[in-house]
Amino acid sequence: MTNDAATPDDESGSHKNDRADNLGMKVTPEGDFAKWYQDIVQKAQLAENGPVRGTMVVRPYAWRMWELMQRFLDDMFKETGHENAYFPLLIPKSYITREADHIEGFAPELWEVTRGGNRDLEEPAVIRPTSETIIGEMMSKWVQTHRDLPLLLNQWANVMRWERRPRLFLRTSEFNWQEGHTAHVDEQDAMEETLRMLDVYETFAVRDMALPVVKGEKTPGERFPGARNTYTIEGMMRDGKALQSGTSHYLGTNFAEAFDIHYQSKENKRELCHTTSWGVSTRLIGALIMAHGDEKGLVVPPRLAPHQVVFVPVMAHKEPKVAEECDRLAKELKALGIRAHVDHRDQKPGFKFNDWELKGVPLRIELGPRDLEGGTVTLAQRLGLDEKVVIAMGDLAADVPARLEAYHDFLLTRATEFRDANTKQVDTWDEFVEQVKTGWASVLYDGTDETEQKIKEATSATPRCIPSDFPTAEGVCFVTGAPSAFGKRVVFGRSY
Repeated sequence: MTNDAATPDDESGSHKNDRADNLGMKVTPEGDFAKWYQDIVQKAQLAENGPVRGTMVVRPYAWRMWELMQRFLDDMFKETGHENAYFPLLIPKSYITREADHIEGFAPELWEVTRGGNRDLEEPAVIRPTSETIIGEMMSKWVQTHRDLPLLLNQWANVMRWERRPRLFLRTSEFNWQEGHTAHVDEQDAMEETLRMLDVYETFAVRDMALPVVKGEKTPGERFPGARNTYTIEGMMRDGKALQSGTSHYLGTNFAEAFDIHYQSKENKRELCHTTSWGVSTRLIGALIMAHGDEKGLVVPPRLAPHQVVFVPVMAHKEPKVAEECDRLAKELKALGIRAHVDHRDQKPGFKFNDWELKGVPLRIELGPRDLEGGTVTLAQRLGLDEKVVIAMGDLAADVPARLEAYHDFLLTRATEFRDANTKQVDTWDEFVEQVKTGWASVLYDGTDETEQKIKEATSATPRCIPSDFPTAEGVCFVTGAPSAFGKRVVFGRSY
């Protein structure tokens, strides 16, 4: 096998010694998961803390991932008939207070604005924690008759919620997201919308993030404030915790009553609209890190990789044609729609190999003078290949697209096997306590607030969802012995 990057005359020397000490990973996910996560965010140059507590600066590499997420999701939203709009960042405080359950749920998280310039505001404003209220106010003006329905809106925006224990991407006081808001003629139409968008999120998670998710309904104690039903997709991270990765809410007529969202029916009756809301956020970047990363750093699924393929010229200072050939091959891949990048930085090859491994690039292609002479390149895959492979330059355009698809499938299978191995059906308290230390537990429980609180206080585990695809199951609660609720087992786990 020809590999100029590993030969004695390669000036890079040892790959490990070639890298600055402060760039390498210091901990493993098995050793200290929280510190490992922080290391990746910092050393892969994903984000930093902002100057105001709880805020976040998203660096270009991570923002490109978010742009790709936006692109794929936005296309799916438009395919299902939704239109993008934009609504104000500041909301009159009186709007928030109209829906009692909503304000009660968000009151501890609100950021208030009381002054504009050097004058006190006549009415305080809140920075949107979510936009049901302001959009509800607009819907009441835009909806007049049944012909105006369904009204299918989406907004890409930032929101703010006071966060006591911020953590980059996972919980910050300001974050970016999309929030869908729709109005419908009746419950059936609104529920179909709620579940349709949950399916969109599930498809995105599996197809684009290589993230297997459990899809289902939240228990009453876990519902969105003001919702009649909340549905979720839950992903398992590499430490066995759950991350809520997307939610869809049927709001009934709660917000329609509060904001007077009525329509004239075909029978000329004045009817309340049924509304929904649904959203995902930059928390998905945190999910990507924690679901796929390893002891070497970030692992990025191909569809969300800023660079799907990185070319590293080796000894280009001695043979300029090496860099030229890398540029030509990258251009050839770009013509196929592949995000290819040539690393022309003035750094030794070993540094570059480790840097792109840390940043999780799916495929790295090395090319040196002897590769050039032999008409080949040497390919390394971030995970799933024990050794590098040599590929003829003429075969690269055919090889790379299929290899990226296979790599996605490998990551999805890896994550699915991990989740399934760490999810168990349990029926006793002792089994439950042990299981939720490292994974998820599937249980029968009575569904009461008291039992839910007891479980949370003792184990930090909460009900993640009542899975849609679980079979019916009857029996008694593993905590109280009372009849189980919901007619199914419920998945519990610790979460972010």
